[in-house]
Amino acid sequence: MNVNEIFFNEHERLRSGWRFSLFLAAFFFLSVIFVGFASFILINLPIGFTNGSLLAFVIPAAISGVICLFLGWIFGKFLEDLPFRALGIWFTKNWLKDLSLGLIFGTVSVGFAALIAYAFGGMRFASNNEVGIAPMFLTLSVTLLVFTAGAINEELIFRGYLLQTMSRAKLFLLGTLITSLLFASAHNANPSASVFSWLNTFIAGIWLAIAYYKTRNLWFPFGIHLAWNWVQGSFLGISVSGLDALATAPILKVTEKGNPFIGGGDYGLEGGISCTIALIFSTSLIYFLPIFKPTEEMISLTSEEKTETRA
Repeated sequence: MNVNEIFFNEHERLRSGWRFSLFLAAFFFLSVIFVGFASFILINLPIGFTNGSLLAFVIPAAISGVICLFLGWIFGKFLEDLPFRALGIWFTKNWLKDLSLGLIFGTVSVGFAALIAYAFGGMRFASNNEVGIAPMFLTLSVTLLVFTAGAINEELIFRGYLLQTMSRAKLFLLGTLITSLLFASAHNANPSASVFSWLNTFIAGIWLAIAYYKTRNLWFPFGIHLAWNWVQGSFLGISVSGLDALATAPILKVTEKGNPFIGGGDYGLEGGISCTIALIFSTSLIYFLPIFKPTEEMISLTSEEKTETRA
């Protein structure tokens, strides 16, 4: 292999590993600048901004998501001759169907995990009667925005250009393993994180990557991701990956955090075996059910690299 082959493939394009690495470096560089600048501005405004506020969660996620969209478009256009819609976040055919199926699968999956935890002594629930309808409705509305921003951001980072450029190079499995490792490690700083929560989040990365692979768009994994977090936090009253302050008035509340090996303890479902079982079961369903099919356009944009320029 000569020096040229180290950097460029048979299509005379930069190899996928270099594209992956450059995207990641550019993302971190721009995120530090823009998120840091936005945080500096917000801290100095008289609006009571703190590191624990909802704005501290939404603003960085929104900025990070915009950076991912921009970089995904730029890298796709100039390094692979791809249109913006190749990212799988445009309103292409079947986008609404895939989003709807994602919301259903996310809801059923987290419900299944909670049912396992309840049945085997991982946690106990009760109706949150002491709060009124108005606070519940406000919580549902605000957290829908918060979890939407978080889910879009994480799907764009981990199932967006990084995974997709590896997939076009026939390295989907390797891309899934690497992005799932990054996805799991990104949650290490969350409160009450553990080796078990890391493992479950790694499995969740594979789950969401398979969801992308079966549809070749981000609407399906985004719907799954959003529904899992929103239902878990705002309907069931369970900590979401260790975060328990986002949903202040959920519909249900956890009255007993039983066996942490089963229910995840303070970290929430992602810290227990009930989550592992639910994720493996849901991943298997998504992979084998015939209802998930990508459109011909998305197959052509995501399956392989081609030498001709794409309109």
